[in-house]
Amino acid sequence: MKNVWLCFFFFMVATMIVMAQNTDTEQELKIGLIGLDTSHVIAFTQLFNDPNNPKHIPGAKVTLAYKGGSPDLEASYTRIDGFTERLKNEYGVELVNSIDELCSRVDAVMLTSVDGRVHLEQVKPVFQAKKRVFIDKPLAGSLVDAIKIARLAKEHDVPWFSSSSYRFYSSLTRLCKQDVGPIHTVISYGPCHLEPHHPDLFWYGVHPTEALYTVMGKGCETVSRVSTPDTDVITGVWKEGRVGVLVGLRKGPLPHQVIAFGETGTAYQEDGGDYAELAQEVIQFFKTGVPPISPEETIEIFAFMESADESKRQGGKPVRLEEVIANAEKQIAEDK
Repeated sequence: MKNVWLCFFFFMVATMIVMAQNTDTEQELKIGLIGLDTSHVIAFTQLFNDPNNPKHIPGAKVTLAYKGGSPDLEASYTRIDGFTERLKNEYGVELVNSIDELCSRVDAVMLTSVDGRVHLEQVKPVFQAKKRVFIDKPLAGSLVDAIKIARLAKEHDVPWFSSSSYRFYSSLTRLCKQDVGPIHTVISYGPCHLEPHHPDLFWYGVHPTEALYTVMGKGCETVSRVSTPDTDVITGVWKEGRVGVLVGLRKGPLPHQVIAFGETGTAYQEDGGDYAELAQEVIQFFKTGVPPISPEETIEIFAFMESADESKRQGGKPVRLEEVIANAEKQIAEDK
């Protein structure tokens, strides 16, 4: 009788192991892409779908995509067909005709439309479907829309986050770990191409802005801006008198780097990074539902950039972020 129970015990253990293995296989996340007008869709799909990629991220696969596109944005309509064909032919991604259909057949969503103006309308059915979503940069085409997205997500109780890939570059992670004492000043410089349908910094300046906030964190109070056709210099004053300087470049080789000045030393960002670090964060978020960046910090980043535009309109005068946010919230209330 004892042998019978031992056999039964080992049988149950073996069965549980097999079931666990099958469960791991079944838990491969099915990801849907919304908006195929950016090279990011190729970069992310390569990382998830190609096991031969040296930086392959297992546990997720892009299975469906909604084409999207913006007919008045050159960066969209001139590239969308090429990226769409590559997704279909190289990675077997299936196209669907609606965001609703996409949401019904995937576990999580990456909203990758290059045009921030369409993000609010495109994310609405995603929130309604209760799907966790990563929203690629820029979060929105205005501070008003950014706040609306954050409120809508809270209303539907759906986790989300948005970020530039710069935030998770291994080089920037290493800088943040350097012991230079309390940091009092940070300089972040990088490309800042302009696009007429978006506020100046939203289009490409969001990258070095995100890098600046990665080191500085929340708490910027005022922003002032000096702007020329080739260069922007935006100075933010944080609480306790900390200073963050953003230098946006539009001429020359257009490097990017962060320099952090502390009380006992100076930290320099060395090298760069790629999309793999961000993609890892996205998959971790899809699995846990815990965003790596708070909505509050993301909204402040966009308020920082909108305040820089307002400072430019006022000839470089300092602008308070709380006033810019209050004006956006007032506009939202008036639109209801």
